[in-house]
Amino acid sequence: MSEALLSEDREIMTPFRRFDTAMKHVLAIDQGTTGTTAMVIAADGRIAGRGYQEITQHYPQPGWVEHDADEILERTLMAARDAIAVSGVRPDVIGITNQRETVVVWHRDTGKPLARAIVWQDRRTTERCAELKSHTSWIAERTGLRPDPYFSATKIEWLLKKPEIAFVARNGRLLAGTIDSWLIWKLTGGRVHATDPTNASRTLLFDINRLRWSKELCDLFKVPIEILPEVRPSAGDFGRTVTSFFGKSLQITGVAGDQQAALFGQGCCSAGQAKNTYGTGAFLLMNTGSEAPQPAEGLLATVACDDKGGAAYALEASIFVAGAAIQWLRDGLGILYSAAESERLARSIESNDGVYFVPALVGLGAPNWEPRARGTMFGLTRGTNRAHLARAALEAMAYGSAEMLAVMAKRAKIPFQSLRVDGGASANNWLLQFQSDILGIPVERPDMIETTALGAAGLAGIAGGVWPDAAAFIGTREFTRFTPVMPRETADELIGGWQRAVRATLSWARDKGEPERGKKRKKGGASRKRASSATKKTKAKKPMRKKAKPSRARRR
Repeated sequence: MSEALLSEDREIMTPFRRFDTAMKHVLAIDQGTTGTTAMVIAADGRIAGRGYQEITQHYPQPGWVEHDADEILERTLMAARDAIAVSGVRPDVIGITNQRETVVVWHRDTGKPLARAIVWQDRRTTERCAELKSHTSWIAERTGLRPDPYFSATKIEWLLKKPEIAFVARNGRLLAGTIDSWLIWKLTGGRVHATDPTNASRTLLFDINRLRWSKELCDLFKVPIEILPEVRPSAGDFGRTVTSFFGKSLQITGVAGDQQAALFGQGCCSAGQAKNTYGTGAFLLMNTGSEAPQPAEGLLATVACDDKGGAAYALEASIFVAGAAIQWLRDGLGILYSAAESERLARSIESNDGVYFVPALVGLGAPNWEPRARGTMFGLTRGTNRAHLARAALEAMAYGSAEMLAVMAKRAKIPFQSLRVDGGASANNWLLQFQSDILGIPVERPDMIETTALGAAGLAGIAGGVWPDAAAFIGTREFTRFTPVMPRETADELIGGWQRAVRATLSWARDKGEPERGKKRKKGGASRKRASSATKKTKAKKPMRKKAKPSRARRR
């Protein structure tokens, strides 16, 4: 998907290279899990320039995922400079959006990271999160989240157990933060250590009701509160960049976590509006307004943005693997030449022929929250081919999203009339038609599907005077609409097959793995033990039986 999008964007970008230099522009930096995208966006909403750089994925152990923080900075600067060069203009302000929950720790004096960044997908703290089960309700009341390796707190706690990092922390020279904090620190030359409420709300250390770091939560996770960044409004002042980076010092005026940025970029700034981002994972968010919702049934509560870039709230469902499943089929199994090929393969067969793929490659997120789950395929036969696997991966995105949208609508008591979508996988027309069929409602895709970067630009532009308000910012967008055509009975049957596959995946994950033979042996052992005791008692009575020999002779 991503490579196809890149080539298409290069083609449509050419007419935009001659730009009115008097018009204001925003440099939007979207630092994602697999790479950094940078866009120069003009005040009229057009893309003036674009750059993209991939980042290296590190998997030191099963379930561990890491990034090199220095490489992230380097590739971010490269992508931003490429976008500026293509645009031929100098942007006025910068907006930053980023992969959430991923954490970096670095030395305050040297600015050097003290370990690789631990990525949001990383599962190394699964056992620690299990130990916190008794605190689940207490944590949820304050953070809207639940203990899970997905979030930042246990990652920081794990890093602080390293002697070399603990030493720096004891000496008061340690800083920690999510990727936005790391980029802000480096771009401002170490003058600003800050984040925004949307990123802070994903750490398990931030009280979303009081909108500040919680000492009680920091104490629970043994994280010194002084190493955390200052929390500033999403549309606000995050300092100025070092002149050498972009030829002049630029003001950073907008910051948001990727999914909240996408929600803002879709224009979902009021209660009841929702969007789904199909990226590495799938993220469904619904704006609930100024009141913090109570999380339930696999839903999380999080901080979002209102139409001025201030704090609002949202319900969120996180599906850990979406587009990453297609990437795995391409890079891990080698059965796809490109991500875009998945659409052609899905169209090449009339049905899924009973093949389902539960892509729990890094555990299952909402609504099941089972970190021990692993990717599982069902219904394979001799007739199964790569088209079935590609289609199953695409279908899984739609099933998971539909499942969570139903829960969200029930919780919020709001019937959705349509769903707005974005992210790399939303370029796949087959997927969006299937999503509409499964949901039974229209699905709307904006003309610019990478609304994560667009949301960062909007927040920065509103604070930096590029747009007067959110309405003016969203006003130039157009949408493509997909409407349901599949019979409802067929859709329900497909959903039933998916639910069966998920139940089987959960059963495997929660089975302790003790062989049946072992269980029988254990049972048999107990029987032998009882028999042994009985034998001892019998032996104690044998002398009495010997005396009874004459009676046996009489019986003969």
